[in-house]
Amino acid sequence: MAKESGLAWTTASVDDSGDSLRAIINDITNLTFSVPRGIQDVTGMDKSAMERLLLLADFSIELTGVFNDASNVSHDVFKTVSSTSVARTTTLVVSGRTLTNEVFYTDYAHTRAATGEYTWSAPGVLATGVVPTWS
Repeated sequence: MAKESGLAWTTASVDDSGDSLRAIINDITNLTFSVPRGIQDVTGMDKSAMERLLLLADFSIELTGVFNDASNVSHDVFKTVSSTSVARTTTLVVSGRTLTNEVFYTDYAHTRAATGEYTWSAPGVLATGVVPTWS
């Protein structure tokens, strides 16, 4: 395994509300995701340093992209976020490593900048309780 830049992304796909996986990597300009673990402080009064337990795993993501209303791309995927309550398979592949999660997207926000750019963002959170695991 070698160090790499973030240029090796091959897949960023999200299900539309009809459960069809759509490749939207060409519309995404930026993404942030996290796979945190909860922590419980169990430090007793007899300790001089912190004592903790690891708790549940989680996943969150925020996708940002350029507006594209062609068929089966980003706008088709996210336009139903406000009207449907479905988990969407989200698949990321970089350098041959895959991270797939079932995600509830909670917003589909649009920005029209003063300079004319028209972009969107879509935050999501883990839906199923399945531990996020790279393969």
